[in-house]
Amino acid sequence: MNMKSQQAYVVPDAPETTLALGYRALAAALIGLGILGLISGDFASVWQRIPIADLPFRSVFAYAVAAIEIAAGIGLLFRRSAPIASWVLVVFVLLWAVLLKVPAVIVAPQIEGNWLALAEVTAMFAGAWIVLLAFTEEKWRRPEYHFLLGANGLRSARILFALSLLPIGLSHFVYPNETASFVPGWLPQPVAWGYLTGGGDVLAGIAILLGYWPRLAAASEAAMLVIITLLVWTPGLTIARNGLQFQITGFLISATIAAAAWVVADSYRSIPWLRSASGQETRITAP
Repeated sequence: MNMKSQQAYVVPDAPETTLALGYRALAAALIGLGILGLISGDFASVWQRIPIADLPFRSVFAYAVAAIEIAAGIGLLFRRSAPIASWVLVVFVLLWAVLLKVPAVIVAPQIEGNWLALAEVTAMFAGAWIVLLAFTEEKWRRPEYHFLLGANGLRSARILFALSLLPIGLSHFVYPNETASFVPGWLPQPVAWGYLTGGGDVLAGIAILLGYWPRLAAASEAAMLVIITLLVWTPGLTIARNGLQFQITGFLISATIAAAAWVVADSYRSIPWLRSASGQETRITAP
């Protein structure tokens, strides 16, 4: 392992960083999704839609999923359990993507909504992957695991996040009216706001892929997602025009994606804001 790879991480006793806030927000959102699942006995709306609606064990499976979300979220909040919890989270989100979202894309790749559904989950997965890297013990940073747990793994997580932003942004252009319906009523020109935020997603994704001001691009994306979560979903928690469960689920899923973006953005904190980085330095600070 070269010197640059050895400097990809710092010891777990490093000072608190914004990554600590980001992964704790991710943990809180997961716990919220789990609690909602236990209360409702159902899955988290479209994000976790599975083809077992008429089977008798659906509720049992839903409770199991909720329990995993709560356990992973609580585990991330404690130093000793965080490494195991981060592994659970990575495997859990990966399974949702591969088993539930990828098949729809394969069957109907012409439907942008299928790519959007997959991208939302892979964006979460990218954030969970970086949390896993931050808690990875030194013994696992051997060359044979470098593609997953080393500097190459960090680069791959960033690339996956950037690629995820593209269909998320494009959906605003493919479904302008649907996107505009989520824009708060007090904002003028809702379709234009949909185009603006969609363009921001695409530009951020391209900038991260090309290594052009990646820290600024990732941080801007995270900030935009936080604002969207607050403006679009928070008021709905009181209005609940589509049903309280729908509103709470939307808020928690949006918060989960925003927290994942926050984690990705913080992985760039070792480089200046306005620096292009073709190699995309791989130093992250442990929470």
